Amino acid sequence: MGEQIKSEIYHERQRLQFCLLHALNNLFQEKDAFSRVDLNGIAEELNLDDPTPVKWNPISVVFKPHHNLFTGNYDVNVLIAALERRGKNVVWHDRRNGAGSIASLEGSEDGLMGIVLNIPVRRYGGLLKNRHWLTLRKIGGIWYNLDSDLKAPTPFEDVDDVRVFLDSVILAGGEILLVMNDNK
Repeated sequence: MGEQIKSEIYHERQRLQFCLLHALNNLFQEKDAFSRVDLNGIAEELNLDDPTPVKWNPISVVFKPHHNLFTGNYDVNVLIAALERRGKNVVWHDRRNGAGSIASLEGSEDGLMGIVLNIPVRRYGGLLKNRHWLTLRKIGGIWYNLDSDLKAPTPFEDVDDVRVFLDSVILAGGEILLVMNDNK
């Protein structure tokens, strides 16, 4: 039964720096829950709404305040705006508290849709220091790591295993964002 559920899980793989796009599509379990066009549009709207806009220069054509035009690399503002458009609330976990304080891990999938993480990574033999977005989601009662850098979704043994993983994310300087279903 577990293998059947695992084979039905949607899992997008990493391309360039579009990890936020992959994390969102993995979170919603849909190939086109969001597209590059969607996220670029959100980033541009955020630019227009910015009370202190960046002055134009040749580099600003590619390196926008909320993303890179060619490779993605979207920021947290794009994530929050995208999720709010889908009726989701984002709760930033207070990193001073361990993962043990996230009570909703054991609850139903009605309240907590999933978890989006932003973690520090080194790529290309440690030459590039960057950040990476990834998703954890409970599907069929089992928590999965849906990181786009993984070859396939990776199930956690149990909720304690999820907490240990989240505590390691906190220790490594990562951020935990809880994606809540809007139950209004």
